[in-house]
This record gives sequence, C-alpha cells and structure tokens, in this order.
Amino acid sequence: MNHPIANHLIHWHEAHPRALVWKQYSDAYSIWLSEIIMQQTRVEQGSAYFEAFKNAFPTVFDLAKAPLDEVIRLWEGLGYYSRARNLHLTAQVLVKDYQGVFPKTPNEIQQLKGIGPYTAAAIASFAFNYPIAAIDGNAYRVLSRLFDIDTPIDSSSGRKQFQELGNSLLDPAKSGTFNQALMNFGALVCTPKKPKCNDCVLQQQCLSFSNQTTDSRPVKSKSLKKTPRYFNYFFLQQGKDTWIGERKSADIWQNLYEFPLIETSRPLDLDSLVEQAQAKNFLPAEFTIKKLHTDLKQILSHRIIYTKIVEIEVPKAFSLPHFQKTAIQAIGSQPFPRILKKFLTQQGISANSNQ
Repeated sequence: MNHPIANHLIHWHEAHPRALVWKQYSDAYSIWLSEIIMQQTRVEQGSAYFEAFKNAFPTVFDLAKAPLDEVIRLWEGLGYYSRARNLHLTAQVLVKDYQGVFPKTPNEIQQLKGIGPYTAAAIASFAFNYPIAAIDGNAYRVLSRLFDIDTPIDSSSGRKQFQELGNSLLDPAKSGTFNQALMNFGALVCTPKKPKCNDCVLQQQCLSFSNQTTDSRPVKSKSLKKTPRYFNYFFLQQGKDTWIGERKSADIWQNLYEFPLIETSRPLDLDSLVEQAQAKNFLPAEFTIKKLHTDLKQILSHRIIYTKIVEIEVPKAFSLPHFQKTAIQAIGSQPFPRILKKFLTQQGISANSNQ
C-alpha cells in the first residue's frame, strides 16, 4: 500500500505537471545529462544548455568522441567546469567499458566519475524505475518540514536518515514518479523562502507547520566560508592582437582561457601590479596604460574572485612567450570564465554564448 504522503504528492504532481525540456526523454543518457547540467543551475538556464548538448551530442557515443574543448565551450557560463570534464570522461568510460549502456543499479552507477548518491538514484529511478528515493535539496527541505526533523542534512547521520525516510515513503512500482513529485513539490510549493503553506495539500500532515518551525528547516551544521582571491589580468593590445593562455592547473576554470594573470594575496595598487608584471616579463620597458577596470567580482561556491583588468598598449617589437597571440576580435570564440566573458562583451568583442 502506498504511504498517504506519497499518494498526496503523486496526485498533486499529476495535477501540476512541469514543462521541462528533458522530461520528454526516458533514456539514462538524457537523464544523466540533465541531472549533471542542473546541478547548481536554474531551470531557465539549464534548459537551454540541455538542448544545446542534446543537439551537439545526441548520444553518449557522440559525447565520448567529441573534443574536450568543444564540450567545455558548450558548457561555458555554467561554472563548476569539473562537471564538464567529468561528463566527457564518463562518456568515454561508458563507451569503452559498458558499450554505451548505463548500469542499472545506483551502486554501479555511482562508480562512474562525477556521479554522487543523488544523481545515481535519479538515473536508476527515472530510467529503470529502481526502487530508491532520490534525495536532492528539494527532497531534504520537504521531508525535514513534513516530519519536523532537526538532524543536520549535511551530516552523515542526516543523509542516512533522510535516505531511509524517503525509501520508506515511495511505492517501489512508482519510484520515478514519486521522486519527480517530491522534487517538483519542493521547487513549486515547499520553497526555501516563503513556502506556499496555505495552498499546501500536505498542510495537515506537516509537523513543521504545526510546530511553527518551517523557517528553520532544514538544518545545516556547516556554514560555508568563502575565501577571497585577487586576480589581476593584463589585457595587452598590440594593434589588433592580444595574448591569451589556457588554465592548465587543477584549479577553478581549468581548460578555460584568460589573459596574462598575476594572483595576489591582497588588493594591490596599479603601480605595484605593473612592477610585478614587469618582473614576470609580462610587460616591456615602454608601454601605455589605457584603462584600469576595477570592482569586478565573481562569487563561486567556496571563493570570491576580486578582479582587476589593466588594458595596456604594447609596442610592435614586444612578444610574450608561453601565451597564444590572437586577433582580439577572434578571442571570443574561446571559452573564458564568466567574468572575462562579460568584460569582452563590454568591449564590443563578439563572444560565443549558449546562455
């Protein structure tokens, strides 16, 4: 017999369908692609990226044989670029070791790089109707409020408790439907702020509503501290050309392009930055500073990137080893971090964008 809460959720879900572009697909590849894209992404933004990826790589075989540069370029603007690299690598593993066919159980799926417990459960339940609850942020929020649970969701005991609770609610025959209903309910009704409690079909069953603890659920034990980093770029102009380089190290924005960079531990004034640039042979003895761009900032999950960009005209004789000399109007075809892409757009330099 279905749990009453599961019945209410599924009935509500059937009466309030969401028009999501990936819901027309039931194969594991499309579900995996949508789940990876939708991590840390709004539905409105993720929909366009999903369609772009499906058009470019209709099957896992297409994704596996694609150049990594092309995958990164299509991913540009989503952030968390390790997801794109893992997506590409996992596609190659699926083709090489699984003949392009996804394994069917969460434990097997989770062995693939870049796939955690939630994504593995989502793929297994949606593609194969495997009887497991897919516990994402929406599910944590809904369940913690319904049962007024104060166990931190970012603790090992909390993750175990919510997984077991979710599993106890679902009907094994309707695993995918239950999971979709739970996610949609969290996205549309039991929202993080100003949940629609007065319109909630589960109001009478909701212990948090009865106990007036809705605003304090779910509970998190960790507060994420964002580390400041100071990036100072040199946009060197030699007539119609400039220099860019690819970020190779295992750091943020790996495989994206950027201008010559000096990272500092604190903000520096222009004279100090120029002095450091000359010490690194980024600048010749004679040059012309055209403009300094400040107050540029990009907030990531663990970091805040404070950015300055110095526009400098350099003489014809100057060259910059280890960087790629490129026509300024052509650099927009390369994948850049969002903050530099925005700068290029402001300069009237055409930039590829799939947002």
